[in-house]
Amino acid sequence: MILETIVTTLGADGTPHIAPFGVTRTVDDLVIAPFRPSVTLNALEATGRAVINFTDDARLFAGCLTGRRDWLLVPATAIAGVRLADSLAHWEVEVVRIEADPVRPRFHCRTVHREAHRPFEGHNRAAAAVIEAAILCSRLHMLPWEKVEREMAYLAIAVEKTAGDREREAWGWLSDRVAAFRSENLAEPPAGPAADDMAKQQVSS
Repeated sequence: MILETIVTTLGADGTPHIAPFGVTRTVDDLVIAPFRPSVTLNALEATGRAVINFTDDARLFAGCLTGRRDWLLVPATAIAGVRLADSLAHWEVEVVRIEADPVRPRFHCRTVHREAHRPFEGHNRAAAAVIEAAILCSRLHMLPWEKVEREMAYLAIAVEKTAGDREREAWGWLSDRVAAFRSENLAEPPAGPAADDMAKQQVSS
């Protein structure tokens, strides 16, 4: 099972970092698998600690993908780390094993502390659409432009029908990011070999 979360870490120098991550939950542990290069990866290698935050505010996912990372943090409870101040719940974890890989190492973690902060108040299709669009925005350099346009148009339906103020704000950030990427990078939509060449790049998280 993959859980869409916000992972907070501290670098070797104590600098906090916030990043959206799909964390894999298995029977035995939790796996965080950042691509290289990655601020989160560097922090996990340096400290062996992280906080997995659960939030119903889709702006966190959209914000991190559009350069908006100034979200309020507070100290973690059981580890030297930080968590989102406005989260539904958080899990504090320690790395117990690393699967080395030149592209995407896997950090196997055990939970040392769990804490709930406020109740979950229900699903929202627009929030789910924003999260999907945020994932899409993290892969703009990898995907054919026709696929990006098609998926954004489909996700916009849920936003138009069900969004609240937070989801509309987040959607606006992502829509602007997509438009800027096209303006800055695409004289013509990439396809075939061109798309493969662009896929060699990676987005830091």
